[in-house]
Amino acid sequence: MNVKLYNQNGEEIGTVELKPELFEVEPNEALVHQYIVNYLARQRQGNASTKGRTDVRGGGRKPWRQKGTGRARAGTIRSPLWRGGGIVFGPKPRSYGSNLPRKMKRCAIRSVFSDKARSERIKVLDRIELEETKTKAFVNMMTKLDIEGKKCLVLDETPNEKLVLSCRNVPRVKYCRAALTNGYDVLNADYVVCTKAGLEKLQEVFG
Repeated sequence: MNVKLYNQNGEEIGTVELKPELFEVEPNEALVHQYIVNYLARQRQGNASTKGRTDVRGGGRKPWRQKGTGRARAGTIRSPLWRGGGIVFGPKPRSYGSNLPRKMKRCAIRSVFSDKARSERIKVLDRIELEETKTKAFVNMMTKLDIEGKKCLVLDETPNEKLVLSCRNVPRVKYCRAALTNGYDVLNADYVVCTKAGLEKLQEVFG
């Protein structure tokens, strides 16, 4: 599969070939769903914590004698039945994610990229080099590519500080190193904008 190659001015300057191992895979919707659920579960902080009856301060003395008062027997004022007592089976810090095999993750990412390629939602640029760190310069580039206002994932390989600083304030735009991208960001984006170097790195890592 070939896609058009653009420059920063939105002009078509050639074509570039997409590897079928990454961009021509039959999408597996069930696997992609499993991957996304696991990815979002891993984003949860999982730091909610409650105190059990052994963690609550106090309650070392028996409130009243066992017999003769007419009241129910009680051994501690920190019983879960009492106000201010410990919590039964309350949440504790934990990870909500599960272990998804590496091959399944790779297959899910390939499915997502293949879907973007089929729907012609991948824009490849020869390079992205901004003369100065300005959001306006990045927005102008997006306008020339006819994707202004769309949810975009920008992928590049070489460290590009000017690009990172220029696009971080643009709504619905996210920058990521090509080798560190994930299936959720790709699926969530309307368009994937990557440089030629970023595309080569994608095909090297996930192809």
